[in-house]
Amino acid sequence: MTALTTVLSIPSPSSGIWYLGPLPLRGYALAIILGIVAAIWIGERRWVARGGRAGDIQDIAIWAVPFGLVGGRLYHVLTDHDLYFGAGQHPIEALYVWKGGLGVWGSIALGAVGAIIAAKRKGIKLLPVLDAMAPGVLVAQAIGRWGNWFNQELFGRPTDLPWGLSVSDDTAVRAGYPSGTTFHPTFLYESLWCLAAFGILVWADRRFRLGYGRVVALYIMIYTLGRGWIEMLRIDTVELEDVGGLRFNVWTSLVLFVAGLVWFVVSARRHPGREEQVYAEGRGPETGSDTDSAAEMDSSTSGGPAEPREADDPTTDRGQEHP
Repeated sequence: MTALTTVLSIPSPSSGIWYLGPLPLRGYALAIILGIVAAIWIGERRWVARGGRAGDIQDIAIWAVPFGLVGGRLYHVLTDHDLYFGAGQHPIEALYVWKGGLGVWGSIALGAVGAIIAAKRKGIKLLPVLDAMAPGVLVAQAIGRWGNWFNQELFGRPTDLPWGLSVSDDTAVRAGYPSGTTFHPTFLYESLWCLAAFGILVWADRRFRLGYGRVVALYIMIYTLGRGWIEMLRIDTVELEDVGGLRFNVWTSLVLFVAGLVWFVVSARRHPGREEQVYAEGRGPETGSDTDSAAEMDSSTSGGPAEPREADDPTTDRGQEHP
């Protein structure tokens, strides 16, 4: 390792836990929570700009977040079950989410199930609301990845690059490398990739007025494109890997990329443009069912029905028409 690498390498925190009296604060959990808050805030502003009612995304999150946490943990445990159910292991630790171990594919899949249930209960059309939420999910993933930094986990193979990740001697030895080895900071690569993907999604949505799930399809394509090459750098082992010479998660990325591409193309051909209505027939603020108090106040003070408020925010498309 060169002197330049030693000076510029990214340090790992000495501890991922802080205590407020007897209360432990875990860096991993804080990263996940901050990511969820960011996703809800961004999704809410985008949804209101699409003509939705303020508060809808928060209501959907009540379902989507618990489902996503359960799905993420299930995916992790199923793909690395020997960590918990192998010889000499403790199965109860499969429930210790705060120690790390949330598979993004499981979180997205089961989180989507929770969102579907919530949207159906509120009379919200599914594709418009998922399109509104998708960019915020990328920001949540970008923030959440820093939880891996706090836990000193999921880093890549050794590197002498100046931005190599420095981990504790014990962590390096457990990974099978001598102390002082620096590694590819794959958590950082994925975090930056997600932020770049967020910018692309917001730009594309504003420029082309994407609808009918095409923001979600584009999200799937861009994220899996990055996840595929980042996954190739990682050295952590899982039970389901090296299928045909590729890690299991690389195959997952490839399959999902193709699925997202097909979805995007078919949607564009069948439903060009964007949905005009984001609620099911007979639902939404204009029908008087499940009405929003702020909309009613606007209507009473202005003498007419309230128009949807457009968020003055770069994460929304502001309803602009484009050539």
